[in-house]
Amino acid sequence: MQLVVARVGRAHGIKGEVTVEVRTDEPELRLAPGAVLATDPASTGPLTIETGRVHSGRLLLRFAGVTDRNAAEALRNTLLIAEVDPEELPEDEDEYYDHQLIDLDVVTEDGTEVGRITEISHLPSQDLFIVERPDGTEVMIPFVEEIVAEIDLEEQKAVITPPPGLIDDRAEIASTRDAGAAGDES
Repeated sequence: MQLVVARVGRAHGIKGEVTVEVRTDEPELRLAPGAVLATDPASTGPLTIETGRVHSGRLLLRFAGVTDRNAAEALRNTLLIAEVDPEELPEDEDEYYDHQLIDLDVVTEDGTEVGRITEISHLPSQDLFIVERPDGTEVMIPFVEEIVAEIDLEEQKAVITPPPGLIDDRAEIASTRDAGAAGDES
């Protein structure tokens, strides 16, 4: 099975290095020197990682055969794809690969059906479940401990404890102003 593990950013310097946006929790495993990665678009790969280093908090990679800034810049926005055994699981029991979460049923703790996970959106601050509701609409659910109470791969479900307003329109509105007080001085 193929997993997107990074996206190539801009060229760094003049010797062929590129910045990468990491999309894996295991960069030391997936983006190590010697790793051969498929690409999207396929015409730019496969790419073999020659070196990797962290500079100012960003991962920089150099690929075999990419020796100058122009060649590095030509790789910009290329997705890097690793071949992963579908039976392989992350080391931490609270980590999951996207393919394990896609198609899970999402229910609240009382068993109310919310929908089905159709996509995982990886944002800098947190991951989001994109959930398709039974009526065809989508809702985004932050994949954080306070909201996602349980992931049960055997039962193929994710149990959530959503705050008011996340999956319905019944948001709690807290205001210290009296609604009738503004402009009502007659």
